Amino acid sequence: MVADSGSPDQADRAQWMRTLALADPVWLADRWQAWPDRPGFVHVRAPETGLVLVRGRMSGTGDPFNLGEMTMTRCSVRLDGGAVGHGYVRGRSHRHAELAALFDALMQDPDRRAAVEREVIAPARRSHDRHQQAVAAAAAATRVEFFTLPREHT
Repeated sequence: MVADSGSPDQADRAQWMRTLALADPVWLADRWQAWPDRPGFVHVRAPETGLVLVRGRMSGTGDPFNLGEMTMTRCSVRLDGGAVGHGYVRGRSHRHAELAALFDALMQDPDRRAAVEREVIAPARRSHDRHQQAVAAAAAATRVEFFTLPREHT
């Protein structure tokens, strides 16, 4: 949803930032190179890699526990028009974080949002969904059904 001010709401932005983080970085680079009227930009925060603590919960609802640390790369950019975008990606790919930040910044521009959604976000989401379905199908193919026969007591 888009608020009356023309700015995206937090849930929508979280969804497209997730999609950009999960997208193939080579595919994102191709989309950026093919983008018409690529704006100039400066780094607000140059790409940097660090560790984040991953937390979990027993059965998804129990007490939280520290699962471990994961490498993450982040980047923030400001487009020539003033829009600021942020990218957070798993791993050490500085270019992926920068591309995610660039497309996030483009999504801040109401005049460009529909095109970015159509040309980048939606195809990346479909690609990720297809990949997830393929992984689920491969896992389902190895599924073993266990059953217990009732014992007859004599």
